[in-house]
Amino acid sequence: MTQQLTAYPVWDRSVRIFHWLNVFCILALIAIGVAILNDKALGVSNDGKLLLKTVHVYFGYVFTANLTWRIAWGFIGNRYARWQSILPFNAEHRTQLSAMVTGIKTGKPVGFLGHSPIARFMVGLLFLLMTAQATTGLVLAGTDVYMPPFGNSIKEWLASDPLMVGSIKPYSKEGIDEAAYKEMRETRKPFISLHYYVFYLLLAAIILHLLGVLVSELKENNRLISAMFTGKKVFSEQPFDAE
Repeated sequence: MTQQLTAYPVWDRSVRIFHWLNVFCILALIAIGVAILNDKALGVSNDGKLLLKTVHVYFGYVFTANLTWRIAWGFIGNRYARWQSILPFNAEHRTQLSAMVTGIKTGKPVGFLGHSPIARFMVGLLFLLMTAQATTGLVLAGTDVYMPPFGNSIKEWLASDPLMVGSIKPYSKEGIDEAAYKEMRETRKPFISLHYYVFYLLLAAIILHLLGVLVSELKENNRLISAMFTGKKVFSEQPFDAE
C-alpha cells in the first residue's frame, strides 16, 4: 500500500536564495583560495596573484553581504528561518532532542520539518565558521590588497607621509614606512592564521554536512534536497515541529 505523502512549506524564498548564493560563493572562494595557496606550484606571477586576491575579495564581499542578510533574516523570517529553530542549546532544541531520543527508543522515529536536533549542531557550526571566515577575510582584504572596509585606514597607518597615502599600492613599498609595515604584518598574523585554519575546518564541515544531507535523504525520503528548490518537504505523518 502506497503511503499518502503531504507537502509542508518550510524554507522561504529568502532562505533558498541565501543557500544557493552561498554555495556559489563558497565554491568560487575555495577554488581561488586554493590557487592563491599554491601560486608558486601553479607558476602564478605577482600580478596574477594580485588579480586572484582581488577577485577573491570581491567574491568575499558577496559572501559576507549574503551571510549578513541571512543573520538578519534569522530574526525576522518565518519560524523555520529563525535562530530559535536553527541553533542548538535552547529550550526548543532540548524538546526536539528529547522527542527524537524517545522515538528511537520506541521504534517510532520522529520527523522534523525544520532542522533536526542533530542537524542544528552542524548548522550552528557552519554559521560560526562562515562568520569567522568573513570577518577575518575583511581584515585581510585591508591589510593585504588595501581594499575596503579597512584598506584606507591601513594605508594611512603605513604612509611615510600623509601626502603619500594615495600612492600606496599592493606589493609596492613606495610611500610606506618600513617600521609601520612590519608592525602591520605582525598585527595581521592572528587573522591570517585563523582564516587559514578555518578554511580547512569549513571544508571538513561542508563535507560532513553533505554526507548528512545525503544520508537523511535516503533514509527519510522527505525530499530534503529538493526542498531547497521548492521550499517544501513531504511526510507521511505530521512532523513534530509542524505549525
